[in-house]
Amino acid sequence: MLLSNHEQFEDHVAALEKQFPGVPSIGCIGMSYQTGMVEKGVGVIAFSDGVSAVANVLEQVSTMPVKYIHRLERDMQTLAGSSQDTVCIDLCSGNDACVLTTIYTALRKRGISLVGGTGGQGRVSANGRVYQDAVAYALVRNQHGRVKTYKENIYHPMAGHRFVASNTDRANYILGSLNGKSAKQVYKDILHVTDEEILTRTFQNPFGKLNGEDICIISIKEVRGSALACFRQVNDSDVLILLELGDYRAIVQDTIRQICRDFPRRSAIFSVNCLFRYKLFSEQGYMQDYLRDMAALGDHAGFVGYGEHYNDRFVNQSMTCVVFE
Repeated sequence: MLLSNHEQFEDHVAALEKQFPGVPSIGCIGMSYQTGMVEKGVGVIAFSDGVSAVANVLEQVSTMPVKYIHRLERDMQTLAGSSQDTVCIDLCSGNDACVLTTIYTALRKRGISLVGGTGGQGRVSANGRVYQDAVAYALVRNQHGRVKTYKENIYHPMAGHRFVASNTDRANYILGSLNGKSAKQVYKDILHVTDEEILTRTFQNPFGKLNGEDICIISIKEVRGSALACFRQVNDSDVLILLELGDYRAIVQDTIRQICRDFPRRSAIFSVNCLFRYKLFSEQGYMQDYLRDMAALGDHAGFVGYGEHYNDRFVNQSMTCVVFE
């Protein structure tokens, strides 16, 4: 997996393919990390042994990703993996919600989980070739044990703030009204913030969309008149709640303890952290501590995404990861 920067992406894709010809690979533009951050450079995350893998791409994701779903179906058949030992890792250029729904229709048949995220600049790579308007994916099968995916949420509901969304623009991720009032004004009145402070306050107080027993976090991107533009689609009649930041240090430790309980022996952990989590952790002086704590699990590496993927869900301000036994 290649995580590069805007200026050097094509060169790095070519160099990786030249160095490891024929080895399945996927890549995107984004920051990477292991025990430290690579903010503008290149990171390569590699499985040196113990796995079987195949990489490929679905094209035209903004209009018809389903046109290429036969590639994923064929690759699953070739790899012959199961829900116990195989994961799909994806790197996407956009239209994530539609892409994930499409991909998961195929993965669900074999019970295979998915972890991934959104790269920058609308470009991804697969097997040494750069694509636009596409999603690159790798099916990775653990030859010596299980795999399991996790999603971490460091927010919890604020009591007494439940809304019904209206005046939404699905195509542009616009949230117009909450309980019939201006979405911007509702947010400002509850938290006592200015228009300018809304964009940083979303680190502490994003919205949440109820999805069964799960909560999908909805980050605020910008103010649009009396409305709010978000990083995730909101529909008319969606039930939203306001969230507040919890004790993220304790929540991370809970996640680590859960992984240790599930996997006494761990060979690798690949994670995707949201850009907003990275900014929050950096502002709080916690990012380096976070990487050190995760490194205590074993070989851990990952990248900072503009959106995180977990099975068929496109989520914000979360961490998703896959652990290999």
